[in-house]
Amino acid sequence: MKPIYHRLCGLALLGVLLGVPAWSLEEEDSHMRVAVQTVYGRPAAHRLLEWRRLVREGQAANWGEQEAITRVNRFFNQLVFIDDIKLWASEDYWATPLEFLGAGGGDCEDFSLAKYFSLRELGLADDKLRLVYVKALELNQFHMVVAYYPTPSAVPLILDNLKPAILPATQRGDLAPIYSFNGQHLWLMKERGRGELAGASSRLSLWNELRSRLENTRLQRPAINLD
Repeated sequence: MKPIYHRLCGLALLGVLLGVPAWSLEEEDSHMRVAVQTVYGRPAAHRLLEWRRLVREGQAANWGEQEAITRVNRFFNQLVFIDDIKLWASEDYWATPLEFLGAGGGDCEDFSLAKYFSLRELGLADDKLRLVYVKALELNQFHMVVAYYPTPSAVPLILDNLKPAILPATQRGDLAPIYSFNGQHLWLMKERGRGELAGASSRLSLWNELRSRLENTRLQRPAINLD
């Protein structure tokens, strides 16, 4: 599967991650819609439009952080869960938000990454968010969730596609944290604390590859059509 490039909307999304100015809101959303419809079709463009409406509504209303995490978690949890090997014909593929919405589904990493980027775009600080790689004990498999820290010392709230309720980490005994990261840093987890700083998140090859695809917006077509 050869990726298709859409440079402008890639730079706009990367601006969210790096905290730099992007294109105008209208131009950014228009380029995203055209890119997604070209590669994935009209149903995908509709999902993209609903996502942009959610983000723009939150920005206009200046949602508080609790409302932002609730609305974003609920929106993305509507999408279909499907393993990478079935959807992308790859053992482990971290989809960008546009690819996730374009395909109409994904695995736990895709849910978590889309939530993370959306919350960053809604104004949540990077140091309040982490993507956490865990062991889902009930399923006996590796999994990814988003952790939101209201304050530096707070018990984080967990956004998860497996369980729709947003709960404190202390109430998620079914998850055993392994490592976490955000746009800048990587931590090795110790029990249920904040973890030990282990360097920059750029140490993660899949994170670097995702950022590269964001910059160039290389939209990959899935192996199967969920629409």
